[in-house]
Parts: sequence; structure tokens; C-alpha cells
Amino acid sequence: MMEENLPKSRYNVAVIGGGTGLPVILKGLKKLDANISAVITVADDGGSSGAIRDYINVVPPGDIRNCMCALSDADPTLIELFQYRFNTDDDFLAGHAIGNLLIAALKEMKGSMSEAIDFLSRFMKIRGQILPAAPEALVLNALFEDGTIAIGESKIAHHRKKIQEVIVTTTSGDEAVKASPRVVDAILEADLIVLGPGSLYTSILPNLMVKEIGEALLKTDAEVVYICNIMTQLGETENFTDSDHVEVLHQHLGACFVDTVLVNTTEVPRDYILTQPNEEYLLQVKHDFKGLRNAGCRVISSEFLSMKQGGAYHDTDRVVEELGHILNTTKLHCKNASDVNVY
Repeated sequence: MMEENLPKSRYNVAVIGGGTGLPVILKGLKKLDANISAVITVADDGGSSGAIRDYINVVPPGDIRNCMCALSDADPTLIELFQYRFNTDDDFLAGHAIGNLLIAALKEMKGSMSEAIDFLSRFMKIRGQILPAAPEALVLNALFEDGTIAIGESKIAHHRKKIQEVIVTTTSGDEAVKASPRVVDAILEADLIVLGPGSLYTSILPNLMVKEIGEALLKTDAEVVYICNIMTQLGETENFTDSDHVEVLHQHLGACFVDTVLVNTTEVPRDYILTQPNEEYLLQVKHDFKGLRNAGCRVISSEFLSMKQGGAYHDTDRVVEELGHILNTTKLHCKNASDVNVY
């Protein structure tokens, strides 16, 4: 949605991330009296998005599509059509989502991804604005502690090595400096910035490592909230505690910028962990509240777990309720929810 058409709301909220976690939170945030800006990673190089970015030279559309559907007030049938994915035996179209193809086509027709998204946002009745992190597809590079490098988001986890740092470059190998139009303003004008939930190295950090975005995060006066993952991830955060996640974020920007961390305290059922339907996830993230406080973070711990669709996810309603509390109060210790602990 064009910035001038955004409805007047009490607050401005910027949500930064990608993957499957971001749309879940965005859908819930529509309940708040807030203008929502979703800043989305453009380093995805797998699946339908990866194929389209390679063929058409466009930012990967998959996360954009999912976030549009999360923020859309359009007829459910239209959203279902937008999300429809062709069968695997459909030859060239196999695995492609209609929304991905439509976003790519509109980018070609309108001349820029920003104009394509603005057009689709009006058509899909988006409540908020969808902002790709950068105006072009980027490449995620991981430097491992043994000195080796993996190039490409989809290849990083396969190495099963400890990551020292990630770097984002353009397809020509230059430093990723420029953010997409309106991204920096959305961060600087926000009252609340939400990081995640999502893969630490492949969904959140690819946004932060765009130079203008990282600089804006260090400059903003907004409350920066990190929604810590519930489970560790194969090849990314194996054996990580919650404070390890935050330490990685701070190390990559060279400063302590996360103000508040939301931490789930509900135990994930052991039978789920033993019968993982998704091999990407390993164990429940362990708590290190002392480490989080030493990093300068407030900790809000609660039962944020929701077991659904065969997986361990954040409970959208509880997370959004807590984010609403943060928006509506100037000091976190003013909260009075009996089952929420603030450290």
C-alpha cells in the first residue's frame, strides 16, 4: 500500500524477517491500532522463489506473497487462489505458486518491484505496507568458524558447521548497501520494531546486514523486540540458548540494540521432539535469562507455545497481546498479566 494511503493509526510497527514465522505474527498484528510495515528478506534462493529470481532477475517473491496474504482483507477465495501451487507433475509450472508468478509479472509490467507491490496491495486490500529489504535480489554468504564459506541461503544449513558470521552481497559480489524505498523511514518512524520469529541466520540477519537497515536499527528510538525461536535449527542454531541468539544479533551489528526479548516457557512435548515431522528443527531452545540481562535486554517470558499443524509454533494471539502491552505502556514493568514474567 502506498504510504500516503495508509490509514491513521495510533502506532507505527515495523516487523523484520522472513520465512514461515513472519506471516503468522503479521496476521495477528492486524488487530492492533497500528500501521504495519513488513520488511522482508530478499536473499531466498530455494524453491519456486529461487527459480523465479534466477529466470527473471527479480527479488524472490515467496515471502512477499505470504506476507501479503497475512495482511490481506480480500475475499478468502482470492487469497486461496493467490496461494495456489501447481502440482509437481505440471512440468514447467511444477511447484510454482500463482502469487509468485503474478508478482514477477507485475514487476516486469510496472518496471519496479515497489510499484508492483503497491499495485497488488490495493488489489489485495493489504492493511499495511510490504517492503522488500532491498530493491534487488541479494546473496547470503556464511563464513564458518573453520574458515570455509557457503554461498546461497539454501546451502548454508547443509554444511552442519558452526557459523561465525553471515554477509549479504549483491549478485555481482558488492556489499549490500541500499534498502528499498520507504524501508529506512519505516524503521526510523516506528514506535515498535519486531524481529522474527524466524530463522536467525537465514530470515532475520539477511535484512539486518543490508547496510542502511543495520544503521537505521542502531539509530531508531523505537523499542526493538526480538521474538526468540522456540526450537533450535539444524545447521544454524544447534545447541543455542536464547541469549546465544541475541548475542549473534548484537555481534553482527556491533552494538547491543535489542531492548526486549519474548521467550516461551512452555515445554515442547517430548513425543513431538522424538518424532520430528520436520528434520530442520532439533531441540527446544534453552533459557539463559542472566545472559539476556547481561546483554541489556528485558525478558518477557510466558506460555507462547502453540502446537499446531504438526509443529511447535508461537501462539499468535498471546504474542500479539504482549506486543500490544509493550505499545500501550511506556515501561515494561507496568504490565500486570499474572502469567507473564518480566525480568
